[in-house]
Amino acid sequence: MKILIVEDEPSLREIMQRALKEEGYVVETAATYFEADAKIAGYSYDCVLLDIMLPDGNGLRLLERIKALRKRENVIIISARDSIEDKVSGLDLGADDYLPKPFHTAELKARIKSVSRRGRNSGDGFALTLGNVALDPEGNRVWVQEREISLLKKEFDILVYFMQRPNHLVDKSVLAEAVWGDHVDQADNFHFVYAQIKNLRRKLAEAGATIEIKAVYGFGYKLVLVEPE
Repeated sequence: MKILIVEDEPSLREIMQRALKEEGYVVETAATYFEADAKIAGYSYDCVLLDIMLPDGNGLRLLERIKALRKRENVIIISARDSIEDKVSGLDLGADDYLPKPFHTAELKARIKSVSRRGRNSGDGFALTLGNVALDPEGNRVWVQEREISLLKKEFDILVYFMQRPNHLVDKSVLAEAVWGDHVDQADNFHFVYAQIKNLRRKLAEAGATIEIKAVYGFGYKLVLVEPE
């Protein structure tokens, strides 16, 4: 999961970033309205932790921007302004939750997991299923034909990304940004992406998975269902 923290207070921003990285999340930060607006316009996130009071603008305007761009991000407003009016305004604009300061990082982690679960649906008890593959994003576990397989962290993150977007063409640069973070756009090549994809495809094939990550020449990859052998 990739998270953007929009918070102008340096110590709190650092605490949040460190706590969420310990959970295995890809975490980016923005300290100002201008910086956050640029990141929201240029990148995609699974969750945005949004402070209302920023030195150069109102966080609620950023929330409006996210919705206007038809972004899929979950948004949790995090603010010291705990008035009913602010909370109602944020929820009316489409925020998924509201967490007043001060808060414990354990509660922050729980809220993130909660808003993430709301958009998931699975009748098999797993968060994501496709073909004979079942995946639990929170437990970092994957089953093929009810047999658990072992994946490295980045292999798992790649599989989550594709299983959330079956049959969608995914550009290799977009995949790299989602799994490794925004600064990956400064990389000279994508050999690290190719290596992880190769290993993941091999493990899925060896386990007899009925899904496959197919290479689309000149563009990227697509996750498709395949006929079992």
